[in-house]
Amino acid sequence: MRYLDRTLADAADNLALDEALLLQAESGAGGEVLRVWEYPRPAVVLGAGGRVADEVDDANCAADGVPVLRRSSGGGTVLWGRGCLLFSVVLGYDRSPRLHEIGPSYAYILEHVAAALRDVVPGVAPAGISDLAVGGRKCSGNAQQRKRAHVLHHGTLLYDFDLELVGRYLRPPPRPPEYRAGRGHAEFLCNLPLTADELKRRLREAWRAVPTNDAWPADLVRDLVTEKYSRSEWNRRR
Repeated sequence: MRYLDRTLADAADNLALDEALLLQAESGAGGEVLRVWEYPRPAVVLGAGGRVADEVDDANCAADGVPVLRRSSGGGTVLWGRGCLLFSVVLGYDRSPRLHEIGPSYAYILEHVAAALRDVVPGVAPAGISDLAVGGRKCSGNAQQRKRAHVLHHGTLLYDFDLELVGRYLRPPPRPPEYRAGRGHAEFLCNLPLTADELKRRLREAWRAVPTNDAWPADLVRDLVTEKYSRSEWNRRR
């Protein structure tokens, strides 16, 4: 598996790069890859089926200049920013029979991530459909985009995030997991006691990802941004 530590300057470009890595693998031009990155400013990102009016405090986002974007994977709305490490893995279904179905694939991938953290964060484990939690508090949200032969799984790992910002820019989720138990964002979320560099190292070792070169599909990223991720018709279609 390749390892790519790459954050692009624009939020839309980062969304496009995740999808480009998936499409590259599907075409046979690329293979499995682990990407890690961290966007330095707040940005709101909806899932493919998310509704802006239901999930985003649009007035606060507009007042603070926080962009509102949409990814191609499912799942709920998230807030990026400093202190939130993002990771993406593109995996071939032939790696494990569990990757062929949505539920087992989440369990397979999140168990890998949890195992990489557990010696420092006892009790970290999958929770709900697609989260990692510690002591009933969420530290990682995840989503997937699936193709014929590969899955793109991407997630967040909170480690030094300003949890109060989440309540400023996001509304309570319309379909909260049962274990949330009615808590507000800041009471429900938690930071992991690790640095970004340590999280990157642990993810790289968990997936046995090898740094090869810094190549990434720049032309495909540009096309996806032009066709989709920079367009209000896509970002605000619901």
